[in-house]
Amino acid sequence: MGVRTVLQEALFYGFSLERHVPGDHLLRSINRLLHLSGVRTLLEPYHSVTGRPSIDPELIPPTLPVGHCFWVRSERRLCDEVQLNLAYRWFWRFGQDSAVPSPPSFSKNRHGRVPDSDLLHQVFETVVARCVAAG
Repeated sequence: MGVRTVLQEALFYGFSLERHVPGDHLLRSINRLLHLSGVRTLLEPYHSVTGRPSIDPELIPPTLPVGHCFWVRSERRLCDEVQLNLAYRWFWRFGQDSAVPSPPSFSKNRHGRVPDSDLLHQVFETVVARCVAAG
């Protein structure tokens, strides 16, 4: 009966976030109701073409429902949770090795750019209407 003395990591992984998020997980229900295809167009005027690349604008609105549903009250804690939680990674379509945006990126976009638009209110009303329609 031998004992492994060296950590033997796999050379290749056959890992799928899709398989690891249960079918009845709350984020799957939210994902069915939260369609953000028009967010990029609505936020385009608020993003500069100069400077460092911004985070994907489609990541900003989903932070609010996830934060509320799972009692995550700060962008810093949410970024920590996305780093660790496979369901959150699946929801935001991050791969297992994808870098998570920094908390200041979320804060600056949510508090600095997005409040100037009516976007969050529009997304909120749309999601509530879809939830009511879905029962």
